[in-house]
Amino acid sequence: MDVFGFSTLVRSDAAAAQIVRRFCVGKFGHVHCPKCDAAWPYYLAEGRYRCRRCRHTFGLLTGRWMGQCRLGPRTWLWLIKLFELEVTALQAARQARVSYPTALRAYTTLRRALLHLAAPELLTHEVELDESYFGPSRSRRYRGGPRGRGTRAKTPVFGVLERGGQVHVEVVRDVTATTLVNSTIKLVKRGSIVYSDQWRGYATLAYCGYRHLKVNHTRRYTQGKVHVNGLEGFWSYAKGKLIRHRGISPRYFPLYLYEMQFRYNHRRQDLFPLLLKAVLKPVPDPL
Repeated sequence: MDVFGFSTLVRSDAAAAQIVRRFCVGKFGHVHCPKCDAAWPYYLAEGRYRCRRCRHTFGLLTGRWMGQCRLGPRTWLWLIKLFELEVTALQAARQARVSYPTALRAYTTLRRALLHLAAPELLTHEVELDESYFGPSRSRRYRGGPRGRGTRAKTPVFGVLERGGQVHVEVVRDVTATTLVNSTIKLVKRGSIVYSDQWRGYATLAYCGYRHLKVNHTRRYTQGKVHVNGLEGFWSYAKGKLIRHRGISPRYFPLYLYEMQFRYNHRRQDLFPLLLKAVLKPVPDPL
């Protein structure tokens, strides 16, 4: 949806509230209690609901990610649209006429909602494996030190990509064989064909139920179907988009990384309804 059509859709607070309600209750119009999940609560004059079973009083956004920020529905929808268009939080604050901390909190809430989306099914068929490092460019402080897998200034990230499917990434502690094999088992179905480079961390995959094919990057980057060019493309995509943030703290880096995963996997779709559905999902209970 373009900006002109979107501005017409959210022309008033009432219209924006109606859009949010339609996404919350679905096509059947059922409202569920966030405490006991009972349906058909009764409506109160103050605009809230009360559960017939547990007597819990709640609002439409109670227990949802969107309810984490006290913003009107129209402001929320505009911030989601600006997030979709990859407008920074500072610029979004000016466009939506809110403070920068408010816009940043809404953006962080959106990224947390994307991080807590349902876990994907195991990848199958032909899967590429690779690892990469995210962080600052080599400054004077680190110039002359180890590069690549020996660097200390960057965060290691492991990625898997199903050819013709989706990519999944995760921040890892290191790139040892134990870490990489455990992550592969968690994300890729045994019996699949996996492609990687010749890093020794992948050496034991053949003994874990995978058909493992390797390409020697010191000689060539492609040997027929044996390559990891798909994942290399994702690394370039993610790093190119993250560089404009001019530095991300290690604490929040996973949120930005999973945002890149989401954008890449849905790059041919309209992101706004997907983002709105994500931010209207219930907040999971802490473990």
